[in-house]
Amino acid sequence: MDKLYYSIGEVADMIGEPQSVLRFWETAFDEVHPVKNKRGVRSYTERDIDILRRIRYLTRDCGYTLDGVRDQLRMRPLDDPKQELVNQITSVRRFLVDLKEQL
Repeated sequence: MDKLYYSIGEVADMIGEPQSVLRFWETAFDEVHPVKNKRGVRSYTERDIDILRRIRYLTRDCGYTLDGVRDQLRMRPLDDPKQELVNQITSVRRFLVDLKEQL
């Protein structure tokens, strides 16, 4: 990632979720708080993206409920070394799924 801020469309593509899901997760989780300009346009930081990736992993891949995800976010902070590994594996998985779809 090279930029400081990303649009909701860019983040939706990175995460593999629709923009509506990202907006919902923003209201459901206090940890996600993109910067909004006067028009309400969201700008996500790399930290926001990491948290969204973690939420996606916990809900989609592990099957956690929203309450379960909240518990996991409290129990294991984002700077946990294991979380970095989860982020990397999730990125590789997304790449492989995209590659498979192109075949």
